[in-house]
Amino acid sequence: MAKGTIKMDNPPPPPVIQAPGKSVKYKGVKHTILVMSGKGGVGKSTIAVNLAVTLSDLGFRVGLVDADINGPDDPKLLGVENEKVYADEKGIVPVETKYGPRVISMAFLLPSQDTAVIWRGALRHKAVQQFLEDVIWDNMDYVILDFPPGTGDEALTVAQLIPDSDGAVIVITPQDLAILDAVKAINFAGQLKMKVLGLIENMSGFVCPHCGEKTDLFKSGTIGKVAEKYGVELLGSLPFVPDVVLNADNGVPAVRSSKDIQDTFIEIAKALINKTAESVK
Repeated sequence: MAKGTIKMDNPPPPPVIQAPGKSVKYKGVKHTILVMSGKGGVGKSTIAVNLAVTLSDLGFRVGLVDADINGPDDPKLLGVENEKVYADEKGIVPVETKYGPRVISMAFLLPSQDTAVIWRGALRHKAVQQFLEDVIWDNMDYVILDFPPGTGDEALTVAQLIPDSDGAVIVITPQDLAILDAVKAINFAGQLKMKVLGLIENMSGFVCPHCGEKTDLFKSGTIGKVAEKYGVELLGSLPFVPDVVLNADNGVPAVRSSKDIQDTFIEIAKALINKTAESVK
């Protein structure tokens, strides 16, 4: 063994996640759905935004919490990135969008879109806590919470703030590395006793804008095997559609730019409504 190398015949097991600390209770919200991913770059924010818009289109009052402090992209996807929040005597007023959901995000609090948030964990924790506790969420049927990526300190902080959420939707792409990280997210939820409501497969293939033919860019069929192995439902699969990307850059959600994407999100939303239907009127 080389000098300075530490031999570990019996490496320690992963640390056990501690029981949640102080949680918040934000008033006027019937259901909270967390949108998670084991890693960044899988389209988690896009899924969260379009799920929120779809639920709003189906007649529900919807709030959207952009809890990704480092990369607050939800306002851009909804075309409200230049808006600012304000407070009245009741609390912080979320930004209204023409697509239905009301949204709160760190993006509204930064001096410019280029500003980096260089904060330690305690400040990030406090910001998310305020998004839940101090924002006026009056009579919301659903709040969609766009989780920080990964399973580290920020994700744990958010999960501990709302231990009584309805559960998590995990966004996954059909690559071995992304699947490996998504499985970690499933186990993360399990350790926190958080229900996994289902998986959403993103980037499941490329749809040619000329002929409409779908081509698999990665693998196919692997997500279904993951869902079966871990006993979770595959809620839907979403392909690459070039027009969707272009419209998203202009603040137009995918469900407003593609009928096929809209139909898939409606099926996803209906499945989630059924899973959380007990107190929704």
